[in-house]
This record gives sequence, C-alpha cells and structure tokens, in this order.
Amino acid sequence: MKSVATVILQAFIVGSAWAQTPELCQGKYFTEEQGKAFLESHPATTKAAWEARSVAIKNQIVKGMQLENLPAQPASAPIIHSKRAMDGYTIENVAFQSVEGIYVTGNLYRPLKKQKSYAAVLCPHGHGENPHGRFREQTQKRCATLARMGAIVFVWDMVGQGDSRQCEHKMPKALKLQTINAIRALDFISSLPEVDKQRIAVTGESGGGTQTFLLTALDDRVKVSVPTVMVSSYFFGGCVCESGMPIHKNGAHQTNNVEIAALAVPRPMLLISDGDDWTKHTPEVEFPHITSIYKLYGKADQVQNVHLPDEKHDYGPSKRQAMYAFLAKQLKLDLKSVINASGKVDETASRLLDQKELEVFNAQHPRPGNAVMGDAKIMELL
Repeated sequence: MKSVATVILQAFIVGSAWAQTPELCQGKYFTEEQGKAFLESHPATTKAAWEARSVAIKNQIVKGMQLENLPAQPASAPIIHSKRAMDGYTIENVAFQSVEGIYVTGNLYRPLKKQKSYAAVLCPHGHGENPHGRFREQTQKRCATLARMGAIVFVWDMVGQGDSRQCEHKMPKALKLQTINAIRALDFISSLPEVDKQRIAVTGESGGGTQTFLLTALDDRVKVSVPTVMVSSYFFGGCVCESGMPIHKNGAHQTNNVEIAALAVPRPMLLISDGDDWTKHTPEVEFPHITSIYKLYGKADQVQNVHLPDEKHDYGPSKRQAMYAFLAKQLKLDLKSVINASGKVDETASRLLDQKELEVFNAQHPRPGNAVMGDAKIMELL
C-alpha cells in the first residue's frame, strides 16, 4: 500500500508535468456547436472592451510563439537571380536570411508597366504535394495575375518545402519559424524603394490563410488581408506550423482563429469561405462576429465575405476572382487590364513555369555555406 507521502509526491510530479505541457488547441479542438457558443459568449460589446481583449489575444500569440524577443534581422543582402520577362510582368528567384543561417526562399513578381510606386502583395501558400505550394498552378496564377494588375508580389516556401529544406516541415517550432519568415518577407518587400508602404496586402489559403491572419494580427504594416478557407470558430489548424505552439490558450485565457483574424480591425479584410470544409458556417457564424467588431470602429463596410457553398478547400478560380476584385479596389490596382469580354479576370497570360525554373538553389546558385541544416540545429537557433 502506498504511503500518503508517496501519493502526494506522485500527484505533485503529475501536476508539475501537466503544468509544463503546452496548452495546445489543434485541429477540431471545438465541436461546431462549441465554436459557435464560444463566440456567443465573447460578444463585442464596446470598443474599449474589445481593445482590452485584443491586447490579451495578441500577447498570448507572442508569448505562445516565444517571440517576445524577435531574433535580430540579418544584415546580409538578399540573393536575387534568374530574372525572366513574361507577358506584362517579370519573375525572379529570391532568398534571404530570416535568422542568421536560415533562408527564406521564394519568387518575386514585378509588373513591367512603369509606375511611380507600386502596391505589394505577400502570398503565403497552403499545404500541398506534387508540386509543393509556390510551384502549384493556383499559386503561380495568383502571383502572376496580381503582378499583371500592377502589384509587386512575393511568394515564399513553407518551412521544409520547396527550396526551404533546412529542416522538416513538422519540426516542433515550425509555427515560430514560419511566422518569423513571414515577418521577414514583409521586411523584404517593404524595403523595395518602389513599394508604397501604405498599400501592402497579404493573402493565402489554408495554412497560408493561417499565416495571413497571424501576420496581419502581429504587424500593422499589413494594410489589407484576404485569409482564404481558414477562419473558423471551431478548427484551429491541422498542422504543427499552425497550432503546434500555445497561441490560443493559457490557463483561463482562451481564444480561437476568428478572434485572431479580427485583430485586423479596422483594416480592410475579405474572408473567402466554402461549403466543404471548416469555413462552411462563415456567413452565419464567423463573419457576423467579426463584423460586430468592425462596427465598433464604424468600419463594418471594411470587412466582407465571399462564400462559395459548392466549392472545396483550395484557392481555385472563383476564390481568386473574388480576391482580385477586392485587392484591386483596396490597393488601387488596374483590374481593367486583366478583364476579358465576359467581365472575368483572364489568367491565360499568367504563364506556368516548371519547378526547376523557379527554384532558388541549384548547381549555378548553391545554398550558402552558412545555412544551418537539420531540425536539431534549427531548434537551437530558435
């Protein structure tokens, strides 16, 4: 029979272990009913009350991602090569360090038409295989068409995908690294002298949608956002790169991705949702809640929802059409230049390139010698 002291000691050990376990909210952490009930129990009653809550939400995102002290921005110049002229735009292969020894890899799309200044759009991508995110048709078409409309566009790899293979995608602190990479992508595009810093947007789908609303929540330099097929009251992200660190819960504090997305207020935001995933209730649940927060600022007209009940989880043509129109209005882009006779954006001039053409690192342009390789070493840096 165990002594009282042994029982107390075991209870203490179990309690201590529990206290040290991150309070993660992953996947369908809530049921659909619980997600709706959570929002109903946290109504936006006054602007002061929301702003107090928003501070708590943002603080936990920063604390949960261990971003209280953002790593110093490396001073090295970006690597930019292989410029190709296309129909109305150019594409370049780009890499830069987000943390000393860690490289963000992607492509920079620029309009060929000369302007005094340019709007900029960051395009994080979602999960997907064969090919990975930034090489997929939906991603290439999105970036190229936005460039043809007059925006400078940057798309970069998720951690562990594309050229970004210094660690595995599902390494424990992927969420932290992916967020640092997004902030550095914003630093990079903001550093281009021709970019109008008052016209910077971000849009991505699925895991890229998570990156979209997290970057918007954390950085006021983002002026417009279009999180696509991701803002849900009950789904918290199905990958470690979205919910692998305790950004939603800490003790009595609990939030969800709807409240995180609402941190965009009063900046313009378009929610794009569909009927075949966790955004199927957006018109009745998520969108009204976010609108109620925008109303506190007299900006209800700055948040919109395009719901496609017969579509699935992607950044397909209809979703892109909605995004093009919204960003054209908000960023003063030239929508007419890409409209066809039927009134739709014509993407046929947005040419698809082979993955080998878009890759940053190859035999002619090898990965820099200071690149840190492997999960363990990347984790040490973070």
